[in-house]
Amino acid sequence: MVQRRKRLLDTDAILDAALACVDATGRLTMAELATRLGVSASSIYHHFSGRTAIVEALRERMATAIDPPPLDESDWGEQIGRWMRGYRRVLAEHPALIPLLNEQTMTAGPVLHAYESIAVLLRRTGVPVREIVLWIGALDCYALGAALDLAAPDEVWRLERDDLPTLGAAIGAAPRGRDRADEAFDLGLDALLTGLRVRLAAR
Repeated sequence: MVQRRKRLLDTDAILDAALACVDATGRLTMAELATRLGVSASSIYHHFSGRTAIVEALRERMATAIDPPPLDESDWGEQIGRWMRGYRRVLAEHPALIPLLNEQTMTAGPVLHAYESIAVLLRRTGVPVREIVLWIGALDCYALGAALDLAAPDEVWRLERDDLPTLGAAIGAAPRGRDRADEAFDLGLDALLTGLRVRLAAR
């Protein structure tokens, strides 16, 4: 009988398994990753220098699935908005990865190139150089939080008392599930970009 050959360990296989670990447990350790792959931890180190490098490679993988702003003549706010929607969509597929991405310094090339595009757009609109990274940080925080919101249960709030009439009426009037998350995201994104336009116009 012919034995089936094991698939050779490569970077894609390692990243697939790492993402599966994060999705399943919310964490990533080299020992757990090796167990999932059915190899020794030392085998993984032939491809990555360690956990930090793996997480950064996952960041790069996520970034390649997001279309960067085209930097064309279209409205800068629309360009940023499209990028933010893609950012939210991709990260929402793996919400447990977000805390891991936030805990280490960003070095992934595709991610930094996307931020360069955002920086170019912001500079073109008149945002002072000193504020560019602050605005990128604000947009980043919003996209990450919105991605986590997509993983929330359909029933985000449950009132088991009747002394909160205004909140109760608001909850009853609001959409639920994905519709609520999408409308909340669009509302907040519009507020962010409108706020930036107002600040720029006031300078």
